[in-house]
Order: sequence, then structure tokens, then C-alpha cells
Amino acid sequence: MRALAFIEDGMTVGLGTGTTADFATDGLARRVAAEGLRLRCVPTSEATARRAEKLGLPLLDLNDITMIDVTIDGADEVDAAFNLIKGAGGAHTREKLVARATRLELIVVDECKVARYLGEKFPVPVEVLPFAWQHAQRLLEALGCMATLRGSAAAPFRTDNGNAVLDCDFGAITDPAALEARIKALPGVVESGLFVGLVGALVVGTSEGVEVRMNNG
Repeated sequence: MRALAFIEDGMTVGLGTGTTADFATDGLARRVAAEGLRLRCVPTSEATARRAEKLGLPLLDLNDITMIDVTIDGADEVDAAFNLIKGAGGAHTREKLVARATRLELIVVDECKVARYLGEKFPVPVEVLPFAWQHAQRLLEALGCMATLRGSAAAPFRTDNGNAVLDCDFGAITDPAALEARIKALPGVVESGLFVGLVGALVVGTSEGVEVRMNNG
């Protein structure tokens, strides 16, 4: 995986969540075994922590460090300005916290995940407090979306933080930064799956091979 070429000895590395990130975690463990890399790793979910632990990668809590050198993660959708929708696996709150503590956020996607506007292919996951999920749903829908509880009222999906997720279909999002701010300001909202201004590089798998795109903006 081309993304692993960004990892050097002595780095603190963020480990993403999801199928694509799992490949990166597995590849990183192989590099550690083959090259003897000395790394410290910060997982973005309980599932990633369990996987990394089984592979023998040394793990740290985010509270144990001040800065992460490189994080490798995936995304559900990416636009031309390197903004993302993440959260199909429900780990977007921890993923965003790790991303904000990272010097180089590196996102690996297939070309089918690239869109002109965010929201064209995927809804925006919003983590909300279970105590107020219906209240948050009404407030989110007042912003112009259809907000659907992930799972069901009887058996809702729960994040690693114990919260619920509302999948919010806004359609094409022309101003992700403004929408992110409006969502985050709502009572009951913990975090949204809009990642704005956090990505330093994309590794895009295309029909012609792998393309690395650096964000120089």
C-alpha cells in the first residue's frame, strides 16, 4: 500500500477504522516485523485497537501524546477540496479527534469515493446523545436534511462512546465548513462526520493504478 511509504522509524502513527484502514494496519505490522520499525500507535476505535494489539503493534491512548506524525484512514466520500464524509462505521468522533492531533492526515480511497460535492453519495453521520436523539433529529432536519436513526428505536446502533448515530441526507453540500459548524452547534450533538480542512494527502486507487494527491492549499 502506497500510504505506508509515509511511515518512518520513530513515528507516532494514527490507526484508522474500517476495511481500508485495516489493510493499512496489517501492512504496518508487516513492516514492523520485517524492518524493526519503532512506532507508537493511536487507534481510532475499539475494533482497531483489538486488531492492532493482536498484530503486536504498540498502542497509546490519545491522552498520552501531544502530536501524531501520520494517520492513515479511509473515507466514505471526498470532494475536490479534500473534505470528507466519514462515519459509516460509527467511529467518526474518535477519528476526527485523532485527525486534529495529526500533522499529516492521509486518506486512502477508491476513485468511486471521489465526488464533486459531499453528500452526493453518502449521508452525513452525526453522533448524538441517546438521551436527546429525537430532539437532535428535529433540530438537524430543520437544517434541511432527512435524519434517520441508525439501527432502530428498539435496538439503536451504539458508538464506542455509547452514543447514537443519525444519518443525515442533505443532498449535495456546497459549503461543508458552514454546515459542519451549524451541526456542531446543536444541543445533543457530539460530532458530525464532516471532516473539513484536516486532510493533507489522498491516496486514490484508480483503474490505471494508484495516485497520490497532496493538499497544498
